[in-house]
Amino acid sequence: MEEKKIRDLKKFLDKKVIQFNNPSFIKDDPVCLPHLFTKKQDIEIAGFFAAMFAWGIRKTIINKGTQLFQLMDNSPYDFCVNHSDNDLKRLEGFCHRTFNDTDLLYFVSFFKHHYSKNKSLESAFFNNKILKSSYSSNVIENSLNHFNKYFFSLEDVPERTKKHVASPKKNSSCKRLNMFLRWMVRDDNKGVDFGIWKKITPAELICPVDVHVARVSKRLNLLQRKQVDWIAAIELTEQLRKFDKNDPVKYDFALFGLGILEKY
Repeated sequence: MEEKKIRDLKKFLDKKVIQFNNPSFIKDDPVCLPHLFTKKQDIEIAGFFAAMFAWGIRKTIINKGTQLFQLMDNSPYDFCVNHSDNDLKRLEGFCHRTFNDTDLLYFVSFFKHHYSKNKSLESAFFNNKILKSSYSSNVIENSLNHFNKYFFSLEDVPERTKKHVASPKKNSSCKRLNMFLRWMVRDDNKGVDFGIWKKITPAELICPVDVHVARVSKRLNLLQRKQVDWIAAIELTEQLRKFDKNDPVKYDFALFGLGILEKY
């Protein structure tokens, strides 16, 4: 892309980032679910569920997340860590699309396991070994592969549940996980993203890509790859780094807004 076109496109996308990256965006987006909470661990768990539920109609995603947290007495961290067998019975019958109560019970058991030894979910993604062995270009790839292996490391993992947590090694674009990482890592004081994780910088994040973002990106000549997969996510992010190397994923707001809200 020639230099003038890059400048013009950056100017256009920067305007769209400003348009969507503000508190008015929150109420109609799944990010509103972790915004229900102030405790770090509640934000992490609520954010993770919100991201995992984030396919389909946004209103339905929000309703299902709200329903789940009500079943957890609006204290997801306390519920996951301190639940009794009797408490778990109230989760029976919960479902969102193909995510059902079998999957939910495994997610809860993972959170109980992890938080019994860790204060934050951040360590499930980013440990010192990964951070030391990864270049900035593949720290997310390594961390998501590590997380997938760790998440499904408990005994008696339901085979059906494995489809709900993507990984680069399966060449998924990992849209929902990358969105979750954006929420946790980006800290721009605009009110949408939380910025509560500090082990990596926003510069290292990978842009969430689904069919809508891919469509817009191709129309703007930011993406050539036909498949919506991990390679496409890397390709798009590399293009966005030309606009802002320190925070390329802020353009997720622009691409998402253009694709979903403005039907660009």
